[in-house]
Amino acid sequence: MRILIVDDEQPARERLKRLLDGIEDVELIGEAEDGPQAVDLIERVQPDLVLLDIQMPGLDGFGVIEALEEPPPVVFVTAYDEYAIRAFEVNALDYLLKPISHERLEKAIRRAREARAEGQNLASRLAPLLESLAGQGHYLTRLAVRDKNRVRVLDTVAVDWIGVENEQTFVQVGSEAYPIRRTLADLEVRLDPARFFRAHRSAIVNLDRVKEIVPWFKGSHKLRLTTGAEVELSRAQARALRKILGW
Repeated sequence: MRILIVDDEQPARERLKRLLDGIEDVELIGEAEDGPQAVDLIERVQPDLVLLDIQMPGLDGFGVIEALEEPPPVVFVTAYDEYAIRAFEVNALDYLLKPISHERLEKAIRRAREARAEGQNLASRLAPLLESLAGQGHYLTRLAVRDKNRVRVLDTVAVDWIGVENEQTFVQVGSEAYPIRRTLADLEVRLDPARFFRAHRSAIVNLDRVKEIVPWFKGSHKLRLTTGAEVELSRAQARALRKILGW
């Protein structure tokens, strides 16, 4: 089994490597020390299993999963987070609590092997996990987007709006539009509804960026943002926005 380690702390990576040395039929194919590096490495080397730390600065373990088009099987590594642990258990995904023992790591790898042998798609369980975390208020605070050949991490507060053009989702920050490998439906669920609003089937706006609600034609409206950009507001969503803003 080809394994990739993702953890921002070098001592934690070294410990995992030592523990893996004592387990038969595993091959360590790489390690990443942050989220963007993890996204790039996972896409390039296509590991059979990722030992993925949750608490990382910049882009955490959940953000890494969000950034991948086809996430691999994952065993999450965490020091704490009772909400996350309950979500893992509900969705039958494995996790390791730090400090990790040899026996527990071996058990996790054995489970992953058995799931692969039985043809189970562990990655398919990640979407319900992320949805359940959103339901507990664990909303995205950062987004991993594409910037040419790099993965760029954006704070969600910096986002003006998110749209779709030619079936490609993009995140607009000022004059820059960054592609992202998520659908608007996925992002709508994972972003804080107190800040982000689905203005139209093809657009989500940051309410903090809305400067004016401008009448358009036949009773419809547009949202004019602080950047000068204008986003269409559907009639159905106009009724929802009236309840939020009281206009």
